[in-house]
Amino acid sequence: MQKILILGASGLVGSALIDELKNDFDLFGTYSSKLTSLPNDKQFQLEVQQLDKLKNITYSIKPDIVISCLRGEFDRQLEFHRELAQDLQNTSTRVYYLSTTNVFDGDFSRSHTEIDIPIAESDYGNFKIKCENILKKTLDERVKIIRIPAIWGKDSSRWNLIKESLKNEKEIDVYSNLVCNNLLDVLLAKQLRFIIEKNLNGIFHLGSTDLITHGEFFEQIICKLTNNKNILRYSLYQDTVDTRYFSLISNRNDIPTSFQCTNQDIISYLLGNG
Repeated sequence: MQKILILGASGLVGSALIDELKNDFDLFGTYSSKLTSLPNDKQFQLEVQQLDKLKNITYSIKPDIVISCLRGEFDRQLEFHRELAQDLQNTSTRVYYLSTTNVFDGDFSRSHTEIDIPIAESDYGNFKIKCENILKKTLDERVKIIRIPAIWGKDSSRWNLIKESLKNEKEIDVYSNLVCNNLLDVLLAKQLRFIIEKNLNGIFHLGSTDLITHGEFFEQIICKLTNNKNILRYSLYQDTVDTRYFSLISNRNDIPTSFQCTNQDIISYLLGNG
């Protein structure tokens, strides 16, 4: 049974990965809040500045696979992943690094595929680009870059924001001209499992197969939950009437359609119909 170490296992994505992988892999995880889904001897409290502890964990476990869905201060994360790459350099360990649409937030003129060169304006986007490059430089093909859009789940902060806003009658800011795609935590876990089991290489853009405006996505949810449409406050992204794109599309054909979804699939799941 292959050993998988999930860095950031107590987060939304990490929790979904544990649920998906726990029966068929020997799982270990690091956490900021203790995990109820893993035995005590297979979970480790780890902060991004604890590089010596990271080295000890990877040395003692000797994982076949590392999945990084870690969060934390950007500069410390860069040092963390530089140390991770060095620790694994002379092993056969494969690393799956979760990145983001934000690596393209310097160009909102179109959707972006795996072959596009990242261009970012935000600190977050530039940090993610640097992290991708650090890992690729040291680990080459043993690092797989998993770029993802907004992640939704029944325990996600985005879904909780909608419920709290409805409860407190608080407006939700949405963009009428920003075209996006989205993804569910549980489906991301299934997609990543497929990528791992098939040992696929390279960069992956995961997300709903169709695109939708930010505002319309929220509209379709809100209209099922309340008659108060005024809870959505619309504005134009980047103060322009032009359509702006914050979306990932894939030019790969190795992810089966059974592991893909539409935005309507995501909405139906959140509303309990999926």
